[in-house]
Amino acid sequence: MVARYFTETDAWVFDLDNTLYPPAARLFDQIEVRMTAYVMQALGVDRDRANILRRQYWADYGTTLAGLMDVHGVDPGPYLTHVHEIDLSHLDPDPDLRARLIALPGRRIVYTNGSAPYAQRVLAARGLSGVFDAVYGVENAGFRPKPERRAFEAIFAADGIDPARAAMFEDDPRNLAAPHAMGMQTVHVAPDPAPADHIHHHTDDLTGFLGKLTR
Repeated sequence: MVARYFTETDAWVFDLDNTLYPPAARLFDQIEVRMTAYVMQALGVDRDRANILRRQYWADYGTTLAGLMDVHGVDPGPYLTHVHEIDLSHLDPDPDLRARLIALPGRRIVYTNGSAPYAQRVLAARGLSGVFDAVYGVENAGFRPKPERRAFEAIFAADGIDPARAAMFEDDPRNLAAPHAMGMQTVHVAPDPAPADHIHHHTDDLTGFLGKLTR
């Protein structure tokens, strides 16, 4: 049974986007449009070039923002505000997921490469306000993004998490490499598995997976 791998776990770390809501919600469709617009304005490039840079920086730096900061010195504050001003009205509360999260023993946190205020909005739309002990955004890691190990280290140090007694839930496989190396249980939450040595578990049903841990 999968529960045996989590008997010592007392800290549960969840990514936000496409992890605590289903990918079918397609929030990133909205975010990517706003990212592209911001890159166009900030760098004075056309839409095609902005799209290329957006994708390139995400691949090379972990987030588009990290690339914009490192290569162009872009101020992260206005960027984060702009790209996260999206419509969340189509997100639905998930009382079953809420119940499963609350049943987890120990500390529960959200850690996202988005901003903490955006994360709080998404959690509210999903009916998950008050479930988590803390919510951390990229700003809480000095704007350094996952998958950088130093970003994880900053968040875990701030929260007092012992990685050897913690689990990480993520939709992006590359963001599980550092947690695995730090000694965490890693759970890939996505429609399709991504076999890799740094992924311990895969699920396409977070609520169902958590149910196996708390029975």
